[in-house]
Amino acid sequence: MTESAHGTAVPSALSWDPVVLWSKPESERAGTPLLVLFHGYMANEEDLMGLTDHLPSEFTVVSVRAPLAVGQGFSWFPLSREDDYSVERVVESVSAVSAWLDTVREAHSSVSILGFSQGMAVATSLLRHRPADFACVVGLSGFAVPSEGHSFFRDDDAAAAPARFFWGRDQEDQVITPEMIGFTHAWLTQNTRLTKILYPNMLHSINLQELSHVREFLTMTVLNPR
Repeated sequence: MTESAHGTAVPSALSWDPVVLWSKPESERAGTPLLVLFHGYMANEEDLMGLTDHLPSEFTVVSVRAPLAVGQGFSWFPLSREDDYSVERVVESVSAVSAWLDTVREAHSSVSILGFSQGMAVATSLLRHRPADFACVVGLSGFAVPSEGHSFFRDDDAAAAPARFFWGRDQEDQVITPEMIGFTHAWLTQNTRLTKILYPNMLHSINLQELSHVREFLTMTVLNPR
């Protein structure tokens, strides 16, 4: 563990050993495409595993627990409105995730990532750090973080070879601020091959229509690419 400027323990890329849930036993994972799930704020690794039944069965799905205990759940980094938020805290957490991914990716034919809410910030940050590493990215009711000029975010590289990105949300979602939505929309439009779909009456959640679109996106992008 290392300490932030505020003295709070944060995960080190060298020390973090995440709690994860797998959709397949280890004997059935080799050579399959991997889909990594990142849950939202104050949730845990169990929160998104119910999505697996709605996703292509060819994928091995792994859901990762965030490193910081918050309330009854976990957080990837402090919220931007909290005093101990900083881009460095985001970088610390996402660096740890990236290092862990390096320990599992070689067993799979490709790696795709999916994040909900704050988990979408993790997914977009991973893409911005290592833009060539992922077959595609799915972001649900979430956001991307401003880089504030941090070298961790290689946005020029992402724009040079834009990844396929699915972004689903409801315009009436009151959890993600308009400022963050505006930044996220601008970044995704400029730096990815974006598929954006709005879902009325979904609010800050995931619905079955969105899951059917995610399934189609994963199938067309990873399993049957053109």
